[in-house]
Amino acid sequence: MSLDFGWETHTFPSPTGAGIAYRHATAQGDAKAILLISHGLAEHSTLYRSFAEAMARNGFHVYAWDHRGHGRTVAPDAPIGRFASKDGIRLVIDDLMAVRTRALADHPDLPVILFGHSMGGLIALNAAVDHPRDFAGIAIWNSNFNPGMAGRAAQGLLLAERALKGSDTPSGMLPRLTFGAWGDSIPGHRTAFDWLSHDPAEVDAYVADPLCGFDASVSLWLDLFEMTFRAPKLVDRLPKDLPIHLLGGGEDPATDKGRAILWLSGHLRKHGFNNVMTRFWPNARHETLNDTMRTEATAEFADWATRIIQPIRTAAE
Repeated sequence: MSLDFGWETHTFPSPTGAGIAYRHATAQGDAKAILLISHGLAEHSTLYRSFAEAMARNGFHVYAWDHRGHGRTVAPDAPIGRFASKDGIRLVIDDLMAVRTRALADHPDLPVILFGHSMGGLIALNAAVDHPRDFAGIAIWNSNFNPGMAGRAAQGLLLAERALKGSDTPSGMLPRLTFGAWGDSIPGHRTAFDWLSHDPAEVDAYVADPLCGFDASVSLWLDLFEMTFRAPKLVDRLPKDLPIHLLGGGEDPATDKGRAILWLSGHLRKHGFNNVMTRFWPNARHETLNDTMRTEATAEFADWATRIIQPIRTAAE
């Protein structure tokens, strides 16, 4: 039997001036909660359809949107590859909160879980520390909050690029140091994007998608590194019992083969967080949701999300 989850593209105006493009998968049966999906760099929310529909089958209303500078979201100051001409971090977080408000207007009184992949995880944790009481749980998959001295060096290179050619042109160096280096790190790689997944069909779909794989601007890269270093310093704003789900892959070059996720897990525990679930997949590359273990990883996440909102549902009854 085929189920109708929705998933058409809708738009609404964000208070930031952006026209947010989003997709909504409708919960099947008794709705448990809302799940917000924050996507990664140089991709868009449409790619999360299978994950969204799986979560909808488990009773979650799912909202996935295109960040400014990505996909079909439009904003006067955010062409493809740029958050904004200035205040990009604040604006992308404000957009996220606008999606939250929209979702709750459609489905009042439900708890909200925030999920972020890669860049989307950077945005998610930064949004959470700025709005620490607005999420029943957060999930950060395949994000690197610990680039170390290499990250600081990259910031220096980006500042030099900005001085030479401005902030709103594509970076010439960072794609080579990130996407290029990550592609070269996969032995016998078939394409430059084999680092994303073991599944050739998923890699080919990404390569063929005109809304994926673009070069980010100098300003967007600077925003990403600022978010990378900012959020770990501010985690004490969050409730210590906030449920947090972390996931990394042992073959993911973007997170130092998952070590960055393990670092974040240790960082949170050192700061007294007592409800951190850390999942490490030794054979996963960067896009766990598009890799060969996606079905099992999704099922595990659905179980976690169901478990963490149960006390809220019980208290409301």
